[in-house]
Amino acid sequence: MITIYFMLDKLEQYLSFQKIAMNTFRIRQEILAANIANADTPKYQSRDINFEKILQKADKSKENRNSFSVNLNLTSKNHLNKKNEQYFSENLLYRIPDQPSADQNTVDMDRERINFLENSIKYHTSITITNEYIKNMTSVVYKG
Repeated sequence: MITIYFMLDKLEQYLSFQKIAMNTFRIRQEILAANIANADTPKYQSRDINFEKILQKADKSKENRNSFSVNLNLTSKNHLNKKNEQYFSENLLYRIPDQPSADQNTVDMDRERINFLENSIKYHTSITITNEYIKNMTSVVYKG
């Protein structure tokens, strides 16, 4: 009985961390999509998040994993949905352009497309790994 409790506790900790990672991937995808959508908007400032910093913060708050959240600083209440506010604050950053444009737009479409694709691959990989982890844990519980 103690072994099953230990495995389920380990599963809960792993899933809690993966939930934060997958939510971060999802929100980053929305931010990157907004950058791509505003590629021709004058004075639009490309945004991104510091993914590693968010995960480090989540990892350091092991005792509060279920209540982990940060707030998003918005320049306009219409930029992102209110439900997304809980995930990001100081981690939402302006991207520094390689080549400034005449209209002061900082979106680099090549970089945005690469980041969008890379983030999508990481998100789907995280889902696949999590599903395999759950299958392995449940097979151990049923065989034990």
